[in-house]
Amino acid sequence: MGCGRTGAALASEFESRGHSVAIIDQLGDAFRRLPSDFQGQRITGVGFDRDTLVSAGVEDAYAFAAVSSGDNSNILAARVVRETYGVENVVARISDPGRAQVYDRLGIRTVAPVPWTSAQIVSHLLPGGTDAKFTDVTVGVALRSFAYSDGWLGRSIAELEAATGTRVAYLQRFSAAVLPTTDTVLQPGDGLHVIMEVDALDRVTRVLSRPPAVRS
Repeated sequence: MGCGRTGAALASEFESRGHSVAIIDQLGDAFRRLPSDFQGQRITGVGFDRDTLVSAGVEDAYAFAAVSSGDNSNILAARVVRETYGVENVVARISDPGRAQVYDRLGIRTVAPVPWTSAQIVSHLLPGGTDAKFTDVTVGVALRSFAYSDGWLGRSIAELEAATGTRVAYLQRFSAAVLPTTDTVLQPGDGLHVIMEVDALDRVTRVLSRPPAVRS
């Protein structure tokens, strides 16, 4: 639902992967954003209206993304699709991060652009910045990538995990993923991706932004 820039990009991406796609928007003119070779359905209507959803094939849908410009419309549409038609794989874009967390706990996966954008800017501008990859608010665990002080180069994963209280999920080395052991050593250019408790963000950022304690 929603044929803005995000919706059009999603529709094109899903179709390129071999999926059948239907896209809904209140304005017929919005479909001009779709590529000229788009083969999916273009449905003009309100995205939470049941007749509109049925026309789009919701009864046989595997997934639904609500990415219109309105938080209320996205949540309403996501709830109708999930609760009325039993589509479990539902995502809604919510600008208000507080509301996004509430609906995420209710089982509707949400994407909150404001905190995501701010995290991206912080990660690019400040030493020790962090980039959120995935957060499960129901259990308070997150997968994040971290910048780190050069003082950590040459140190082992075991040392880093002990100092931060995290688990290193993988390293990005020369555009390839490395699944490290405790003996793996950080090398220049390694991208660091860790699993951590959400509440530990400030502490982990602080530890990694400084050189580790000198080994005795």
